[in-house]
Amino acid sequence: MVVIIKLLSLCIIVTCLQVIHCSVTYDHKSLIINGQRKILISGSIHYPRSNPEMWGDLMIKAKTGGLDVIDTYVFWNVHEPSPGIYDFSGRYDIVRFVKTAARHGLYVNLRMGPYVCAEWNYGGFPVWLKYVPGISFRTDNEPFKAAMQGFIRKIVEMMKAEKLYEPQGGPIILSQIENEYGFKRKSFGPAEKAYINWAAKMAVELNTGVPWSMSKEETAPDPVINTCNGVYCDYFTPNKPYKPTMWSEAWTGWFTELGLPIDQRPVRDLAFAVARFVQKGGSFFNYYMYHGGTNFGRTGGGPFISTSYDYDAPIDEYGLIREPKYGHLTELHRAIKLCEPALFSSDAKYISLGKMQNAYVYEGNGYCAAFLSNFETNIAVRVMFNNRHYKLPPWSISILPDCKNVVFNTAEVVTQTSRMQMVPSGSSLSSWKSYHEDVSMLTNGGQSLTAVGLLEQISITRDATDYLWYSTSIEINPWERILHGGRRPTLTIHSKGHGVHVFVNGKRYGSAYGTRQDTKFTFSAPVDLQGGTNKIVLLSMSAGLPNIGPQFELRDTGILGHVLLDGLDHGAVDLSMSTWTYKVGLNGETMNLHSPNGISSVEWSRVSLVNGVRQPLKWYKAYFDAPQGNEPLALDMKSMVRGQVWVNGQSIGRYWTINANGTCGVCRYTGAFRPGKCYAGCGEPTQRWYHVPRSWLKPTRNLLVVFEEVGGNVLSINLVKRTHTLICASTFEHHPMIDNFQTESTGEMTMLHDTKVHLRCGLGQSISAIKFASFGTPFGGCGSFQHGTCHAPNSAELIEKTCLGKESCEVMASNSYFATDPCPNVLKRLLVEAVCSG
Repeated sequence: MVVIIKLLSLCIIVTCLQVIHCSVTYDHKSLIINGQRKILISGSIHYPRSNPEMWGDLMIKAKTGGLDVIDTYVFWNVHEPSPGIYDFSGRYDIVRFVKTAARHGLYVNLRMGPYVCAEWNYGGFPVWLKYVPGISFRTDNEPFKAAMQGFIRKIVEMMKAEKLYEPQGGPIILSQIENEYGFKRKSFGPAEKAYINWAAKMAVELNTGVPWSMSKEETAPDPVINTCNGVYCDYFTPNKPYKPTMWSEAWTGWFTELGLPIDQRPVRDLAFAVARFVQKGGSFFNYYMYHGGTNFGRTGGGPFISTSYDYDAPIDEYGLIREPKYGHLTELHRAIKLCEPALFSSDAKYISLGKMQNAYVYEGNGYCAAFLSNFETNIAVRVMFNNRHYKLPPWSISILPDCKNVVFNTAEVVTQTSRMQMVPSGSSLSSWKSYHEDVSMLTNGGQSLTAVGLLEQISITRDATDYLWYSTSIEINPWERILHGGRRPTLTIHSKGHGVHVFVNGKRYGSAYGTRQDTKFTFSAPVDLQGGTNKIVLLSMSAGLPNIGPQFELRDTGILGHVLLDGLDHGAVDLSMSTWTYKVGLNGETMNLHSPNGISSVEWSRVSLVNGVRQPLKWYKAYFDAPQGNEPLALDMKSMVRGQVWVNGQSIGRYWTINANGTCGVCRYTGAFRPGKCYAGCGEPTQRWYHVPRSWLKPTRNLLVVFEEVGGNVLSINLVKRTHTLICASTFEHHPMIDNFQTESTGEMTMLHDTKVHLRCGLGQSISAIKFASFGTPFGGCGSFQHGTCHAPNSAELIEKTCLGKESCEVMASNSYFATDPCPNVLKRLLVEAVCSG
């Protein structure tokens, strides 16, 4: 017997065995899940950028931080590395990832692309796709559409088989097809409209029971929802009035480019951006990234994207909470959820409160919520709303869930601030040994090919390795004058990227690199030649394939310009059309030296202070024991230059300790944010530390293998722990000046601050010392607090009694707690700085 029950838009089919939910739908207000409109708060966590052992903890932190949804791209190139050969193991186990989200009470937005951008190698496309006959990417091209449809169908059928869509009782409530197509639409030509229509139709016909979206695609055809990506999206309106306003990427920071400083986005501005979006009717927003993670292996795109994909996210690369960003956003989410009934009760009413100030008010069905905005970048402003005065800090929004009381202001950060440090792990790297990568590579095994002229690199390597050897010879007559006026001949190489190491007769003459903006570069240097045969060997490197822009299939890399030898008696010689021999990859890669199964295939030499420094093309190995504790681990690679690193055969990724060139200074949260506005780390290596997941380690004798291209001091590599060392918190006392009610004298309404200081160390740590504590008028930033003219002398003593030895504690900012009023009739503040240790 089947009973059908209908209640508004809620429809549940009840059988004697199961309950089958209805499909997720939408209207102009929001997504509707099982008949309920929801403000949905989402965060991007990419499963290949962490590992399964981290997923549960990341989900717990996301849920605790107020998220409803986990958002992830689906990465075609890791799942189908060869046509029809699939990999869903380990970090690529997307089913396990989705089920982990469900287990922790989170929905999932599955963004299938299959183009993902994401600073990911080749934008997520498998390289084999480039060599499908007649293919043209992301356009109305039958070979591309057939391959794309095959992969999308594979993922959808896998999700259906595991009953992971919401109508089946699973967590997936939304999917995305294509990605940021409108951003480059003109570059795709007249076939773009036909392709977009096909992609939408193909996706919808897969009958997942949940809506599909397209980000940054204003022509998304019905019923597909077009969404916004960007720093701010309060300007965004969907292309049809019956579609919800959705922000698929609210950028929490920015990716890191090798050679540039680290981008950081102030949380005050990020919270301001989100509040701006919600106050204008936005019902779904997704933080990109909420946890950025790591570009393990060779997955970073760009080229020249760092191995770290931290993104200044609320949860850092290592899975640790970043404060105050995490805590401040958590409080924002709570405030927004309090407004949810009012937000769905009516459309917004706009009220001007001043030249740069306004209010958005939602009122109906007995509910009322208001957002009061101040767009001034330098001054706080007092405004009148509902016959009450409110003081608005610059570049901020106050949220009033009842149209009276301010529960949150985007510029008022009252949550804890944490300072992270890399500290010694206590585990030493022992018995370093080395093996030299032979430059005469063609005589040491492995396949090679010979051709006239210079060949494109990826067409030969198929991106199975970063490295391709180019080798040719030139005959010099013994009687030729090689030196002219004391000058040696000059070898000039024009390359399309991404780097090259140059050897002549076995001697290294230097290296040259392109940049992410321009992969083309020129190497030029005097070289020594000899009478007879001279061998020129070039080791070309890729540093991640492009991830953005149209026509990926036309991109190329490698040594494709002229190779010139100038300064001989008969003038310049163009070697470009000489006979060249090519070999794919390093000898060490062929022999699998990075793996525990391959290290015994060669004779390793012991490394000493003499031979451990500035040795190019060297393989190194050492062993270490897993450090005690559970803090995240990293390798300090500051003493090295450029190469790759593995632990127990698992690739940590590429490293390059190039210094960051840029301008760092004081970062003001006010004013529009843009990448490059708030740089940090100028003059330091763009990336110094490289994440080593603890789940990759054994208790003892873990194998570390490093391939160094240029030269460095391998003996100075260290294994370190990432940990909270300082935590700081502040709050004001409970006082009429900041209380959340109307004062008799002025009627002014301002924000009710939490009158407790909350201190929390990392997992496995406790508060070991109170470095600073003052109830009174202290000032300064975390790490540099100072006493003011008013100070309760027992501040540190009382807080030590409450907090020492505990993982977390709370302290009330009140005269009663400190048993004194150090300065009557003065608004007092409590500042605390504590030390955490394991």
